[in-house]
Amino acid sequence: MDGFWTNVGRYMSYFVTVILGVLLTLAQGLGRLWQRPVTAVATVSLLVSGSSLLYFTLLAMLGQ
Repeated sequence: MDGFWTNVGRYMSYFVTVILGVLLTLAQGLGRLWQRPVTAVATVSLLVSGSSLLYFTLLAMLGQ
């Protein structure tokens, strides 16, 4: 049973490492988009519209 919990711990650390790698890669890509004002405005508008689409879709699905 000791080997089981060792493996579970390894999978959790692997999961955290993968998630951090994905987030850092996304942050690096978004950082390049912030260098020019035109792409910064487009990025912000894309993030706001995507977030509002997700919000209103979930709101409609929950019937509220």
